Amino acid sequence: MDSLFDETPGFDRDGLALKLAGLAAEGIYFGGSSWKYPGWIGQVYSRSNYLTRGRFSQKLFEATCLREYARTFPAVCGDFSFYQFPSDDYWRRLFQQAPPGFQFGFKVPEQITCKTFPAHERYGRQAGRENETFLDAGLLEESFLRPLEPYAGSVGVLILEFGTFAKRSVSGPDEFLGPLDAFLRKLPRRFRYAVEVRNPEFLEDAYFDLLRSHGVAHVYNAWSRMPELGVQLSIPQAATAGFLVCRALLRRGRAYEEAVRLFTPYERVQDPNPGAREALRELVRRARRNRQLAFLFVNNRLEGNAPETIRAVVEE
Repeated sequence: MDSLFDETPGFDRDGLALKLAGLAAEGIYFGGSSWKYPGWIGQVYSRSNYLTRGRFSQKLFEATCLREYARTFPAVCGDFSFYQFPSDDYWRRLFQQAPPGFQFGFKVPEQITCKTFPAHERYGRQAGRENETFLDAGLLEESFLRPLEPYAGSVGVLILEFGTFAKRSVSGPDEFLGPLDAFLRKLPRRFRYAVEVRNPEFLEDAYFDLLRSHGVAHVYNAWSRMPELGVQLSIPQAATAGFLVCRALLRRGRAYEEAVRLFTPYERVQDPNPGAREALRELVRRARRNRQLAFLFVNNRLEGNAPETIRAVVEE
């Protein structure tokens, strides 16, 4: 049954929007890892905007809720692009919903960043096989970057997410850094790029030096097998570009599937993470101190509800 209430008591959407707009004016952009969450109704969204014949319409919600999301948040990370090369029509409809000044972070498709496809039915015939287009700069340019060119002013950062490499796939950092260097050399400079790795052993001087040589940011990422955000922030070499990128995704030691099971439908914070919150505040302080752009994305699976996590970070 649809709720009779449009707002969650205690969640000041207008107050949060004002704080986030002030930060965005300084070049510090907070947003979610995605935006199509009915669990945010009463916080970010008003149920009455998505009714068809008096009932909540999931289809209408997913097609149009970015407009209402953008009334509160100045940025969002588009995880959807990890799974596909969006069509020109998709890009057009997406950017039409966003107001001027709104910033997107997009994950580069896994056809570029996945070395060996997981043995999962979602990958069909590719499951378990080596990816022939791994780090294919030509494919990225033709199928992803060129379609985005008309909207470059709204693209804050493009994120190259590399999942955990098994030893049989990549024996060590050098086997990854050589191809990555060649790939980054070929990328056009009209976009900002950031690299997110899930192998903690990669966090060494050679990795950071490589990113720095290309002006590419290291993504400070909270992930189940990665060092805590605070630990990553304590590495001086990790500041590799003139802008900052963070993705606060998961509590260390918690599997993604477990977080989904615990927190769905993401209506409220269930497991506060003070360390991650303080790391996000430290990134804000650094961006202000150094007058840098910052793109700070928070996932529901970090604490249970990204809007509440972001509110706590900017208000406490």
